[in-house]
Amino acid sequence: MVRARGSMKKKDVLNLIRYHAEHNDAAFRNEAYGIAKDFDRSGDVQLASYIIALLSDANTFTPQAADSSVRSEFLVKRPVVKASLPLPEAITNDIQGILNAIGRNVGIHRFLFHGPAGTGKTESVKQMSAIMQRDLYVVDFNSVVDSRLGQTAKNIAKLFDEINGFAQPDRVVVLFDEIDALALDRVDSHDVREMGRATSALLRQMDDLSDQVMLFATTNLFSKFDKAFVRRFDAVIDFGRYTREDLADVAESIMNGYAGRFSFIGKNMRLFRKILSLAERLPYPGEMKNLIRSSIAFSKPNDEFDYLRRLYVALVPNGAKSLQDVRALYGQRFTLREVEILTGVSRSTIAREVKEHGNE
Repeated sequence: MVRARGSMKKKDVLNLIRYHAEHNDAAFRNEAYGIAKDFDRSGDVQLASYIIALLSDANTFTPQAADSSVRSEFLVKRPVVKASLPLPEAITNDIQGILNAIGRNVGIHRFLFHGPAGTGKTESVKQMSAIMQRDLYVVDFNSVVDSRLGQTAKNIAKLFDEINGFAQPDRVVVLFDEIDALALDRVDSHDVREMGRATSALLRQMDDLSDQVMLFATTNLFSKFDKAFVRRFDAVIDFGRYTREDLADVAESIMNGYAGRFSFIGKNMRLFRKILSLAERLPYPGEMKNLIRSSIAFSKPNDEFDYLRRLYVALVPNGAKSLQDVRALYGQRFTLREVEILTGVSRSTIAREVKEHGNE
């Protein structure tokens, strides 16, 4: 499709509306990515990156019909995710085990996911909600936690009244995302009495939860959790079990996904893997996804491999300095072509510098 550079035409807007009305997700995304590409080429990088971020995180056509059975003060309906979610085999097996247990309908319905930020805890719950074809509701802790003495415990009771009040509880998943605010160890709390009231109220309500409601909780602070709270869950899954190889595989999966979406970037997975191998620390998937997305969004117009330079600088120790030294890059076992991609220096110049250095 031919467009005027740097401006969004009426046709673009009409196409977006039409694709949305038709629930044509692929066409909608292609149109929107094309618009982002135009903004990027015209120099409006911030707007382009904003569009890319929205499209990367959104499930564009998730139905958001209101559930007439609940007028919630504390629950917010969220879209579910149907895209593939790269996880290590050990965690994938645990997720499948949970789905199997739920399918057998024997009362297994409370699950705790713990591990560092960005390991896929929340995204896994969204993915599972989609697989089970259940609506996902997330607890709004800003509404639950109250500074007034005893009010948080009262709000917890109201919250669970809402959860148990769903007209079709077997169609619902409830997520306590980052539940640390309510479940930290009462002994370690700065305000033992108030935290004790809140945690005790939560424990009581967990015991009375309808076994038709699938309840998930996530935390980054598992070691600080009240042990009595942990015992309320039917299964506790550790999302911190990534090996370096797992992290590299997930990073490659994420990169492949983005490379397939954006025609304006050059795909070179061999070079990407070499950059990963030089990283002192590989980020967890959430951080890696943001890093790759930002590197693409802020890459230079008409420079298809600039995002790889940005990734090199972000991941490799002293990366910015190394990019100024073709001999240092060659010493890291990059080929002449790969050094050319990373620096913009011609292969003939690189070969000459490397040869001269070798003869010194």
